[in-house]
This record gives sequence, structure tokens and C-alpha cells, in this order.
Amino acid sequence: MVLVQASRINLPTPPSKTTASLLFEPHSCSLALLHSDSSLSLFPSISFPFPPHKKSLTIPPPSSSSIFLLQKTQLNPNPRVLFIVGGPYKGGSKVLLRFFLFRNDDSKVFEKAKVVVSNQKGIEFDDKVGVLIDVSHGLKVMIAGSVNFFAFYSASSSKVWVFGVKLVGNDDGDDGVVVKLMKCAVIDCTKPVFSMSVSSECLVLGEENGVRVWNLRELVKGKKIRRLKYSALSNWVIGDSDGFGGGGSSSSGIVCNGYLNGKIEKHCVSVKQRSGKYRQESAEEGACFVAFEQKEVKGMKSRKVLFMSMKAISIQPLSSKKFIILNSIGDLSVLHVLNTAVGSNITCHMRQLPHVLKVQKLAVLPDISSTLQGKGI
Repeated sequence: MVLVQASRINLPTPPSKTTASLLFEPHSCSLALLHSDSSLSLFPSISFPFPPHKKSLTIPPPSSSSIFLLQKTQLNPNPRVLFIVGGPYKGGSKVLLRFFLFRNDDSKVFEKAKVVVSNQKGIEFDDKVGVLIDVSHGLKVMIAGSVNFFAFYSASSSKVWVFGVKLVGNDDGDDGVVVKLMKCAVIDCTKPVFSMSVSSECLVLGEENGVRVWNLRELVKGKKIRRLKYSALSNWVIGDSDGFGGGGSSSSGIVCNGYLNGKIEKHCVSVKQRSGKYRQESAEEGACFVAFEQKEVKGMKSRKVLFMSMKAISIQPLSSKKFIILNSIGDLSVLHVLNTAVGSNITCHMRQLPHVLKVQKLAVLPDISSTLQGKGI
């Protein structure tokens, strides 16, 4: 038997606003509340009992999607926490991304972060508002992320962008730290995406009648180049064809748009950053579609067997290779990704969970150990 204790917290929210949804980040114990007017209240480092005069950061509307993202490096194993907010800008003609960095000093507060985007087409940083992406916002955008990488989906443009995030500055303090944003990959979508999840190894897109799984390393590894020199150091290049560093003084290598799990490669050189382009239904290595168990439509007299359409409306990571998925008819399934080696076909297995009641909403509290170390459960 598992014992669970619940505590009530009285949050100082304005009386004119109601809370529509919430996000909790367990590493920094931070809480984000989305209000009915699409503004956000960000409570850093909450504790029990909750202090009555605890200050929060108010993020003005509009906001349509938000996440907590961990930024981790090998030099500093203690991850930094970023809060990313997406929303429309100038009537929805562009998408605005705002970044807030949690300070690791005694203040324990979130502050608006400065972002560097390195002359990437369609992306610019405005010091007054944030990062502007040159796509129409449309009815909705979705953001999902875990460690060092996040994905952004725009329904109006039918594209998924995968971004890498790196902190530039002093690793031991907060002064002078800026966020470096790198566009790693773009996926052209021919089918609608209803949900999205990112772990340290996989990108999972919720589609009709199943999910599409991408190997995150395959998406961000870039393209091969030749004659890499031994001496220079860059976090954006992986030094051998496996994508894990090493290699000789004049060997082939892989241009990488970012690093996974904060690994800093040794035998690398700085090169021009590039982003890979992919198609949603392509049969490339590192991607596969996993279908739900089909259910026949009852009461149909037609000789042709009809199957019920099911949409993957919520995807929650249980570990770096395991996800729990809720579909539109209230069934739960567990997806297990079996192989994520670079250069090989990704293999997956999905099974439906037995249950008595139909599920309407799904939430999973992130496990810090699995998030940071990428271990299964």
C-alpha cells in the first residue's frame, strides 16, 4: 500500500482570474498557473507550508502553450531550469517565444532571459518581447521538451521545429548568462498532430490511430563532413560517425546542431550550424509509426468492416524510452521504444492497458532521476 499526503496551498492569485491549468517542475519545485485570460503566474521554489508573502512572476497574455525545460551540461551536472512560453504576436502573424531562467542563487526567482539566435532564417530576437518565429500562430501551437531540447508545432504551417538550448556564460553563477537557441530540425507534416512529447531520446507525435516516434539523435545529428581537426572544441559538433565523440586527427565526423544529455565532445571543430529537414511520413531511419489496437464500429450492417477513428490526444513520458498515451475514446496505451541507436531503424512496441472506466485527462509527475539520467523504470 502506498501512502499519499496532500497539502493545500493558498496561492495569491487575483480574484478576477480563475486557474485553467497548471504545470509543476519537481527539480526546482516551481509551479506555473495558466489563468482564464491566458496570463501566467510563475511560483519559484515553493515549499510546505506555503509562505503567505511568496512572490510570483506574472507573465502577461497572450500565451497558448508553455513548458519547463532542463538545461544540463557535463561541466555542471546540476541542471538549470528554463520556463518557455509560446503565444501569438501582432494578431497571430508570428509566434512569440518568451524565455525565463531560474536563478540558482539565494534569490530563487525566475528572470526574463536574453536569447541569442545566431542569424537563423525565420527566427529573430527582439529584446523588448522575446524570440519571434516567422510563422502564423493559427488556432494553436504546442511546445514539448525535456532536457536541452524542445519541439514546437504550428498547426497552421503544418510543421514541427526541434530546437536545442544551451546556456552561454558563467556556469557557476547567473550573471551574464544568455540562452543560445539553435534550430536543429524541421518536420513537414502532411497529417494533423494532436499531441506531442519529448524525452532525452525520443520525439513522439500523437496522430490519428497511433503515434509517430522519432529518434531525437537522428533528428539533430546533422550531416557528415570530412577532415575534422583534432584540436578545437565545440559543443555543436560530434566527432565521429556514431555521434559520441572520439575520432582521429583527420577523420570524418558529423555536424551536430546540439548535444544530448549535456555531453561535451572532445575532438571537434566549430562549423556553420545547419538544420535537418524531414517529412512526417518518410520511411527514413530513426522514425516509425505505431498504431493503436483497432476497434470495429458496432451496429454497422455494411459488409465492409469499419474501424473506429482514435486520436492520440495526450502523451506523457514515463522514462526516456517509455510513454503512456491517452486516445480520444478514453483508452490508455503504453509505448516502449526498444532501439534508439544512431544509424539503425527504430523499433517500438505498444500495448493497451486494461481498465474499467474511460479516461478523460492524464497527468504524470516527472521523475527527476529518469529525467536527468535517461534510465527506464
